[in-house]
Amino acid sequence: MSLTIDPAAARAAAADTLEAEAEGLHAMTRALDGALGEAFVAACAALAAVKGRVVVTGMGKSGHIARKIAATFASTGTPAQFVHPAEASHGDLGMITADDCVLALSRSGDTAELTDLIHHCRRLGIPLIGVTFRAESALAKASTVALTLPDCGEASDEAPAPTTSTTMTLAMGDALAVALLRAAGFDQRAFGRLHPGGKLGALLKHVRDVMRAGDGAPLVRAGTPTREVLDAMTRGGIGAAGVVDGAGKLVGVVTDGDLRRRLTPETYAGTVEALMTADPKHIAADAPLADAIAFMNARKITNLFVVEAGRPVGVVHLHDLLSAGVR
Repeated sequence: MSLTIDPAAARAAAADTLEAEAEGLHAMTRALDGALGEAFVAACAALAAVKGRVVVTGMGKSGHIARKIAATFASTGTPAQFVHPAEASHGDLGMITADDCVLALSRSGDTAELTDLIHHCRRLGIPLIGVTFRAESALAKASTVALTLPDCGEASDEAPAPTTSTTMTLAMGDALAVALLRAAGFDQRAFGRLHPGGKLGALLKHVRDVMRAGDGAPLVRAGTPTREVLDAMTRGGIGAAGVVDGAGKLVGVVTDGDLRRRLTPETYAGTVEALMTADPKHIAADAPLADAIAFMNARKITNLFVVEAGRPVGVVHLHDLLSAGVR
């Protein structure tokens, strides 16, 4: 296919599409003040009561949206899976049990491929939440809860392919997922456990997940001779050592940079106090790794001691953060 694109016409098409889809979302938001809002609350209650999984299904473009909604549920603490309605009629109905809840998507609400799945829900008493744009459709009538979205048409009158309707359906799935995660108290820590891979997973980890503890966090007591401090730094292998007082509280830190700036014959013959930076910056063990990398970058440091109740429990090195995937 070879087309000549008129820049003005292309921008106009983009603006028309985005405005049409935005209006669809606004119409759905306004509808939450009425029957759609009541149905939404009922749908959330049905989903929250599920002992098994949320099974999301749809045919064609609705199927693509259903896959994404299932993935969003699963990644935000609601066990979910996608089942293709046509495959359901050929054995995959066995994936759907009496402990599950089905979320079925269909613009028209009369998708033939959903018929066997709807009958399966009736037979086993499985809650069925239908998302459609037609209140009189077969899906709406068969549903335990029908989420009937306002029909705002599609973005293109010339070829009304699913555009605005799929955006609205996807947004409704997101709204259900967010309502459930808030009800469950699903927080960043829980989200991080389900997203351990990649940069997102790294940013959602906490300092305690990567910090070096024990011998990996070299410590010396106040009053320690300088030569012993150098030995401790060498053993630790991070180019730094923390300094603690008699109560075990962190009162200072000595780094390779401190040695370059302050080490003289006089300080070498003295104690750690002549070399250390007093009242050093530190971070909590439960702080996100994203906070640690931002803190270290802002201060141009490579080591940061981890402190709880004033006492050092570990140290995090810039290399630890880079190895964890934080940038």
